[in-house]
Amino acid sequence: QVQLVESGGGLVQAGGSLRLSCAASGSTLRLNAMGWFRQAPGKERELVAAISSGGSTKYTDYVEGRFTISRDNAKNTLYLQMNSLKPEDTAVYYCSMGSKMATSWASYDYWGQGTQVTVSS
Repeated sequence: QVQLVESGGGLVQAGGSLRLSCAASGSTLRLNAMGWFRQAPGKERELVAAISSGGSTKYTDYVEGRFTISRDNAKNTLYLQMNSLKPEDTAVYYCSMGSKMATSWASYDYWGQGTQVTVSS
């Protein structure tokens, strides 16, 4: 059974940084596409960044240049380094796993429980 466990969220001031982690078990992370999504209150879940099994990455426009998605194959862990955080980045962040990289949350099969990121102004 695949399990994804996120950690690293918290409260940070605008301009600060956080690194989210997603530890995977039950499946080999590097053989799958992985994505970070976020959902703010009253809004739809949206893609933040994704990485394919081959290592290609995709970012949404509003985090391009500020966020970096990466994975440690030895630790079977996915990361999201978030720099220059803005109040509008406040949301619950979810880690996801799927068979191919996609922008739609519906394309991913497995999800973590989410971790709250709050950016104060």
